[in-house]
Amino acid sequence: MEFFPPKDAEAERQLWRAIRELEPLDPAFVSVTYGAGGSSRDRTIRVTGRIAQETTLTPVAHLTAVNHSVAELRNVIGSYASVGVRNILALRGDPPGDPNGEWVKHPQGLTYAEELVQLIRGLGDFCVGVAAYPFGHPRSADLDSDAEFFVRKLRAGSHYAVSQMFFRVEDFLRLRDRIAARGIDLDEVPLLPGLMPIRSVKGIQKMAEMANTEIPPEVIARVEPHAGDLEAVRAVGVDIATELAQRLLDEGLKQLHFYTMNRSNSTVQVLDRLGLLPARARS
Repeated sequence: MEFFPPKDAEAERQLWRAIRELEPLDPAFVSVTYGAGGSSRDRTIRVTGRIAQETTLTPVAHLTAVNHSVAELRNVIGSYASVGVRNILALRGDPPGDPNGEWVKHPQGLTYAEELVQLIRGLGDFCVGVAAYPFGHPRSADLDSDAEFFVRKLRAGSHYAVSQMFFRVEDFLRLRDRIAARGIDLDEVPLLPGLMPIRSVKGIQKMAEMANTEIPPEVIARVEPHAGDLEAVRAVGVDIATELAQRLLDEGLKQLHFYTMNRSNSTVQVLDRLGLLPARARS
């Protein structure tokens, strides 16, 4: 399950409500997204450390190469280790302010996520994950070249990958096939499907644009009629996420990754419908 660092005190209270409500579900891990600049970065480190020290959850810290020298990256990795965090999701990251803008390497920094994986693995006993893109990374020329770069990230020392959100199972399965065709054993290096239960029409459209994700017309057709009713949109979002998750499980997938948007109710409802809630969470 993924969270993002809060922007203010009220958002932080909401985040911790969600964390406490999701803790009884006993997920394999929870992750906290990472902002490359100042306060956002510091909040990510602080929240991730609190999860490690104050909950029973296993936290995964996000880390990007954006606006960081190698020395600064080493310092951030050390900060995570000092608060008991040994799991890191390594990302090149998006340009600040415009995810689709020109990506500029820090003069003393790194260019590719595979280099960040190598850096982390060289600094200690860390478990490292990376991102996968069902539609290809926005800067990839085509799906084949995207798959080649992705495989390089895995072979640099990654332990698993988490996919960007998607709304058609076939898009994820084609990604899985492209990776398997290049000799990657996905039993040894799991590829986790990323699911985001829709909570609002505008919100999911913004997230899709930032993530270079296609929202199929059939999904838009199901949520747009309820655009003025947030509860109705969320209910449809739970329906769609549950259908996706069930099909993935039917295809033999053993893990599901949820983008929670710092809320718990939709994820809990999906897992309940799938029959995956632990007994203590149901009670």
